[in-house]
Amino acid sequence: MSVLVEVCVDTAEGLAEAVRGGAGRIELCSALDLGGLTPSVGMMRRAAGAGVPIYAMIRPRAGNFIWSPDEIAMMECDIAAAHEAGLQGVVLGASLPDGRLDTDMLGLLVRRAGGMGLTLHRCFDLVPDQSVALEQAVDLGVARILTSGGALSAPQGVDRLHLLMEQAKGRIVIMPGGGLTAETVGGLRHLDLAEVHSSCSVAVLSHDKAADFGFAPRLGRRTDAAKVRALRNALGQDH
Repeated sequence: MSVLVEVCVDTAEGLAEAVRGGAGRIELCSALDLGGLTPSVGMMRRAAGAGVPIYAMIRPRAGNFIWSPDEIAMMECDIAAAHEAGLQGVVLGASLPDGRLDTDMLGLLVRRAGGMGLTLHRCFDLVPDQSVALEQAVDLGVARILTSGGALSAPQGVDRLHLLMEQAKGRIVIMPGGGLTAETVGGLRHLDLAEVHSSCSVAVLSHDKAADFGFAPRLGRRTDAAKVRALRNALGQDH
């Protein structure tokens, strides 16, 4: 069975590298060093012609996923921008103060997304009961859940991922993500994988003067086509 590799990117260069490496879908973000925030409208429009499905992260700030009314209004506008740019889907999440999914807010955002593809992001890993949250996601009409199984990385959460896939029974895709590389994905090969998520990135030490002024991190990461190909090969997805 073919396993789709989704790659998260936050630059135009990263987008090109992911596509060149054979990514099956792109999660389009800004600020991946903060877990991924909403990309700019310009980035959405640029990505729309990449030739693979593009899902925009809808997350207006770093931190938790408990949104204020103003932030919800911003997210509604960002969903509209993604739709107008011609993107195929959006990546959403909303939490209550106790960590449970905020199904009211998610329901609103899902309705705003209309017929776009929907991914529930890793706010799912903060819920107190993932079994309950999975059923809520199904009821909301979400197509997939990006999750590490509640662990810090997907390889660490493999047992929970297995249980979630058993519970999903084909009603929703469980997409493992978090710490997945060509070197670590082998620990998940026994799962009924349909999709996986990775940054497929390499560390980069910046010597640019911009870093001296604090305009860029001294040590950052960039998407690498060879890393995408290596992950695909590890999953048996040769070109």
